[in-house]
Amino acid sequence: MNIALAQMDIALGESETNLRTASALVAEAAAEGAALVVLPELWGSGYDLEHANFLADEVNTGLWGAVSALARHHRVAICGSLLEWDVGEERPYNTAFVYDNDGRLRGTYRKIHRFGPMREDQFLGAGDTPKIVDAPWGKTALAICYDLRFPELFRRYALDGAPLVIIPAEWPVQRMAHWRTLVQARAIENQCWVVACNRVGRDADNAFGGGSLIVDPWGTVVAEAGNAATMMSAEIDLALVDEVRSRLPVLADRRPEVYGLDARNDG
Repeated sequence: MNIALAQMDIALGESETNLRTASALVAEAAAEGAALVVLPELWGSGYDLEHANFLADEVNTGLWGAVSALARHHRVAICGSLLEWDVGEERPYNTAFVYDNDGRLRGTYRKIHRFGPMREDQFLGAGDTPKIVDAPWGKTALAICYDLRFPELFRRYALDGAPLVIIPAEWPVQRMAHWRTLVQARAIENQCWVVACNRVGRDADNAFGGGSLIVDPWGTVVAEAGNAATMMSAEIDLALVDEVRSRLPVLADRRPEVYGLDARNDG
């Protein structure tokens, strides 16, 4: 399976500009044989959260509908995150998605851990449901940026049988050492593939470091981008997960009964 990471700059609050950028990257990735293209977190708007109520779209409308059309036109699956408008709650969410190569929405995930320093807790709702998508290539778990710092979520995904976790992100440049270490750690401790797509460029308050990664279940970095806008791809084999877990049965050797209260909820 060939996965492409579209490490792009994002024009703050400029949906049409960002859609043109993403469309070109998706077309390039599809032409090079990618089965899946991963876009960064909030690629359609950036962190223009003061205008989130205006920029957010209902699922399958606006930018959501545009992604569906792109996937269908280029016959490639697409993952990323966008501002989602919940009509019933009348509030926006930071929501990840997977569209398959027929343009069908396979699943969504609302970011559980809101990042206070970038005011997500002021403007966005908080998700409360981990999500494993039944994708054409197999079970695929979703997380977004700041979620990376919460290993409990990733352990749940591993115990629920997901061999692949995808993480769209807007990770600031000053904490790039954390980014790389945490992506590798989540892959190593859960013996799964982790695909993490970060943005580059800057907004009014932050600079972002790129460094998108594809890490295998041994923790080996099989592809890594620099700090400039780029398209990067790599072949992954999900069967490697079973091989690694068989050779080093870490998950089977867990003893949750002795770990304390929190551990009792992880399976």
